[in-house]
Amino acid sequence: MRKHILLTLALALTFGFKASAQSFLENSQVNGSFQTDAQYYMLDNGIGIDNLYGKQLGLNGFGKVGYSNGNFSAGIRFEAFLPELNGFRQELNGVGLANFYATYDNGFVGVTVGDIYDQFGNGLVFRTYEEWSLGMDNALRGVRTIVRPIQGVTLKGVYGRQRYFWAPYNEREFATDDYRGIVRGVDGEWDLNQSIPAMNESEFKMTLGGSFVSKKQYDQSLFYYIPENVGAAAGRVNMSYGRFAFSTEYAYKINDPSAINNFIYKEGQALMSSLSYSQKGLGVVLQVKRTDNMSFKSQYTALQNDLDINFIPPINYTHTHSLPSMYTYSTQPNGEMAAQFQVNYTIPKGTVLGGKYGTKLSLNMSQVNDIVRDSIMDHGQMVINKKGTLGYASDFFAVSDHRFFRDINFEIDKKISKDWHVTAQYINLYYDIETIEGHAGAPPVQANIGFLDVTYKINKRQSLRFELQGLWEREVKKGYVYDESEKKDYQKRGDWAFGLLEYSITPHWSISIADKWNYGNPVPEFRDHYFTGTVTYIHEATRIMLSGGRQSEGVVCVGGVCRTVPASSGVSLTVSTSF
Repeated sequence: MRKHILLTLALALTFGFKASAQSFLENSQVNGSFQTDAQYYMLDNGIGIDNLYGKQLGLNGFGKVGYSNGNFSAGIRFEAFLPELNGFRQELNGVGLANFYATYDNGFVGVTVGDIYDQFGNGLVFRTYEEWSLGMDNALRGVRTIVRPIQGVTLKGVYGRQRYFWAPYNEREFATDDYRGIVRGVDGEWDLNQSIPAMNESEFKMTLGGSFVSKKQYDQSLFYYIPENVGAAAGRVNMSYGRFAFSTEYAYKINDPSAINNFIYKEGQALMSSLSYSQKGLGVVLQVKRTDNMSFKSQYTALQNDLDINFIPPINYTHTHSLPSMYTYSTQPNGEMAAQFQVNYTIPKGTVLGGKYGTKLSLNMSQVNDIVRDSIMDHGQMVINKKGTLGYASDFFAVSDHRFFRDINFEIDKKISKDWHVTAQYINLYYDIETIEGHAGAPPVQANIGFLDVTYKINKRQSLRFELQGLWEREVKKGYVYDESEKKDYQKRGDWAFGLLEYSITPHWSISIADKWNYGNPVPEFRDHYFTGTVTYIHEATRIMLSGGRQSEGVVCVGGVCRTVPASSGVSLTVSTSF
């Protein structure tokens, strides 16, 4: 009898498990993406590449797969740098499982274990993210909990240690360079319109939020007392009424001496505010930002774009064309005062200037200055930014005369007919290349930039696109006197011209040729042509791009975070797909 009972129970469990497994598989969704960026490097004495230093091939690749079923989701990402492409950090060299996570979320509570990407508010005290084009990944490996106790209220908590290339996540000996602190944070957000019935249908919208984040890193310094627990707090509010919207966030960080701020003990502050108005055909935005000593890293000896706990968003215009994007601003965590004003207006259809399709106009003005720093008293002497002191005093609303960046641009976007489309832009640029890119003693870039982008639609499937761009520096001319040791700081200076012709056959093919010519460089040997040719094939979710030619030295920036790209010559291949 006992055998029969056990057999019956075993059969029931087997069929029950089979039914559950079948249901589990039927409700499953799997998605993923893969990308490979490879470049074959060649010697090119014409642009100064006379040694490859044993690196003839660079390859960056990743593959990620995600799974979801009801309230459960999980994913992994595999990465390979064999070795890394030029311009990426050498610490990326390697192969392995770089990211994994598992999440359960039933709407009331959500728990994630593994690698976490998240952001509190604007990110002034906490943001983890991954940007493949920069080789940046500061994921937090640990646990995140989300609770939604009532409608409109969301509470978050995070705990873990950040990714540092391929370094192990366990605590290391204090003397090792890759030792990182523990990051802990909580955030709360309250949407009043969802929580208060009387405001459910109100035209006035309001959301409140607050965050607190701390890092714990043991003091390893032989010269300074390093706080082992550093906290940062932020508060924010978002409001809108009709066509108007306003948002602001303020963040405060206690003293956090580090290699970035020259080991001073001053507190950090940041403020971001935005006011906008929008209606059909018109949008106006005003943004202001002040940051002071707001670098926040989980390793106080870190100097580059790694182990950032927070993020300081840029508020300047993002250019996508070749010459305007050569001088993209990189946010300065030690202090900046920034403002941006933008107006977008569409001249209506059927008017004299609007024509048959309307005309889009855009005006953008952005400027970033340093903050004012006043000396302080230390042992009977007036000092400023001296190691081991409070560093300096700074009036919150004072703006320094030291300008980092200014961009004034005006754009016209016009569809002339069903076959012709034209975009034109003028840019007046000021760029402090000494501060932003570290070229000591180099004069700032003061340039006028213009481009014309014309597309002609041959038929339903074929089109031609033509770009013509020019950049003219006002100060650095061909006769500029320079020292031999300064030559490297002038490789991309002076006047530039750029032309591109692209032929497309939708939905699959695109072929382009381009030339970028530094004809006005103050150093004669740098007046080079950078020819490129590109063929792109797209089939559904798969994209293959093959290009060959020269790449000029420059800076690649995404969201105010940048990396330097060295000059190169060769052939590159990019393959990406998703499912």
